[in-house]
Amino acid sequence: MDIPTLTQFFMWCTILNVALLIFWSVTYMVAPNLIFRLQSKFFPLSQESFTIVFYGFLGVFKIFVIVFNLVPWLALLIMGCGCTGG
Repeated sequence: MDIPTLTQFFMWCTILNVALLIFWSVTYMVAPNLIFRLQSKFFPLSQESFTIVFYGFLGVFKIFVIVFNLVPWLALLIMGCGCTGG
């Protein structure tokens, strides 16, 4: 694979994962009780425990998106600029 193809791949991975992160965050902000009721059918947690688990999940997911999608995309952008500039 060449650098432009990898750059596009990581760009779209970043866009899709950030969109998913925003969707989950907005959904939880708009309807936290609905999400809790839906999930409590599968996992017996209190509301407080569920909130902690959900915020932890969002935090870990955000770190994974940054480390495994955004940083490689930025590195490839930098490498691509170096290849075409000289």
